Amino acid sequence: MAENVKVITNNKKAFFEYFLSDFLEVGIELKGTEIKSLKENGCSLNDSYVLIKNGEAYILGMNIAVYRNGNIFNHEPLRTRKLLLHKKEILKFQQKIQEKGFTVVCTKVYLKEGKAKLEVALAKGKKLFDKRETIKERDQKREASKAVMY
Repeated sequence: MAENVKVITNNKKAFFEYFLSDFLEVGIELKGTEIKSLKENGCSLNDSYVLIKNGEAYILGMNIAVYRNGNIFNHEPLRTRKLLLHKKEILKFQQKIQEKGFTVVCTKVYLKEGKAKLEVALAKGKKLFDKRETIKERDQKREASKAVMY
């Protein structure tokens, strides 16, 4: 990524739960207090996913905390937010979702040139033995790095 990018949050759970492919940077339609809260408090991507409805993409389950300096016009933390994608990109994801076992998940939220961006990826769920393999590889890497340090 470029130098003027500030990562706000990563979705580590998505990398553990799914096989990820077709990463794509998309914009998020935010309200005034949401961008301020995003810059100050960050957000949570736990259990968030992308829904495609009527040719438009929406993110559900993304939690942006209430802005503490806000007033009566403060935003709803778990509201459904529209994603900014091209029609071709939406159709591509929609075709993949219709295949068995695919979904679109959010992997990262970051600020790029002052604008909030979201990285989404096409995901296929891992089976239990795949998760065990991931844990095994992670432990082996950890032990190897410890051995190199000593």
